[in-house]
Amino acid sequence: MRGIVSEKLKPFLAQVAIAAEQAKQDGLLITPQLTRDNLAKLSAFMGQGPQIELIKDSSLITPTHDIATRIYHPYPDQSLPVILHFHGGGHMCGSIELYDPISRELALQTQCIVITIDYRLAPEFPYPCGIEDGQFALENYQQLLSGLNYSDQLLIAGDSAGAAICSTLVMNNIDNGALSIDKQILIYPSVDYSLTCSSITENGHGFLLETAKINRYFDHYFQQFANDKEFVLAASPLHGKFSPNMPKTLVITAGCDPLRDEGIAYVQALRAADVKVTHHQFDQMIHAYMLLNNLVESEYAQTFKLIKKFVTN
Repeated sequence: MRGIVSEKLKPFLAQVAIAAEQAKQDGLLITPQLTRDNLAKLSAFMGQGPQIELIKDSSLITPTHDIATRIYHPYPDQSLPVILHFHGGGHMCGSIELYDPISRELALQTQCIVITIDYRLAPEFPYPCGIEDGQFALENYQQLLSGLNYSDQLLIAGDSAGAAICSTLVMNNIDNGALSIDKQILIYPSVDYSLTCSSITENGHGFLLETAKINRYFDHYFQQFANDKEFVLAASPLHGKFSPNMPKTLVITAGCDPLRDEGIAYVQALRAADVKVTHHQFDQMIHAYMLLNNLVESEYAQTFKLIKKFVTN
């Protein structure tokens, strides 16, 4: 069933549609950089985020490259749990800077140290580069916290493609006795690269994230394997191995999101595997509503209330 969008979002969506039509008439070439620039423009709707006592830019040094990170410690005199935060953006867009207000709010609301990971992006660095960066961060994040107070509790959080990375890391480390992920937080997650769920069609036009755009993202991400159904299914967390050993999970979906149904299916698969999972859907919200804070202030605040309750209980 197609979602019914909030009145608060209709003027914004109308402007997006007008801009898209104008770009089409002008024959504007949709490049990765243009897509990144357009997503970055959403910062105008986000505000600055709360003040955090300690914010530090750092890097994880791998054998081949550096992974930029930003650390948010709301109470430096306390040993707090750690959240590894993976931003969204279709595996092609997004940045620490764009997500800075969300990372600040996440640290303050959960009373956790948040480390935002600037993982590599397609098409320059296709699948599985971002996942490899996530794995390296899982195994080495403590290097970033030298001299800081932190506890052994580890959580991971992400929205959209960031949630895809989180859920993939969970599955890849189910049997890894050296790593322990205590909880995962997934916001409108991308977990099915096969694009076979009904909401892909039902919500695939007019709600900011459209099916054509998703296909472009995945073409850049998987490149020569984009049309290999077996490869794509194998990369999809929804079609992976589920286990009762997976961490307690919070999933938040949006009713007007093309990815709505795969998020719900992921919840159902977790429950079938006896994993503790909490699910909440904002029926009138669109994909990426967390980047539209100034337009949907109440839903933004409610999302963080849900996250805070999940983390602290």
